[in-house]
Amino acid sequence: MAQNDEAVHDQLADSLNDLFTSVSTMIKSQLQGTNNELEVLEKMNERVGEEYKGMGDVASGLRVFVEQLKSKGGNFDQYVQQIDAIEQQVTEFEAVVSMLDKHVSLLESKLLSVYPHPHPPHPTS
Repeated sequence: MAQNDEAVHDQLADSLNDLFTSVSTMIKSQLQGTNNELEVLEKMNERVGEEYKGMGDVASGLRVFVEQLKSKGGNFDQYVQQIDAIEQQVTEFEAVVSMLDKHVSLLESKLLSVYPHPHPPHPTS
């Protein structure tokens, strides 16, 4: 019976050893999988960091470009003011021309009332 107990004990020990080995292997595999996932995540983060750095460089370049456009646009302000002044003068000139046109029309009507029939030109033959 001692041999029987010892055989059962050895079999139980072997089974427990196999169980612990299997559990250990399973945990190692899970840890390796987690480690692999973390490595992939790290590489992805590095790649995204590079992309953001590139975008930051582009944004910085755009900022400089916008500042240059603003400074160039500021140079056009004087021309815009001159154009506005010319437009105002043209509007005033049109008003004066309109008044002169009315005055000339009035003078023409008065002249026609004084001389109702204009004389035809003399033929030169």
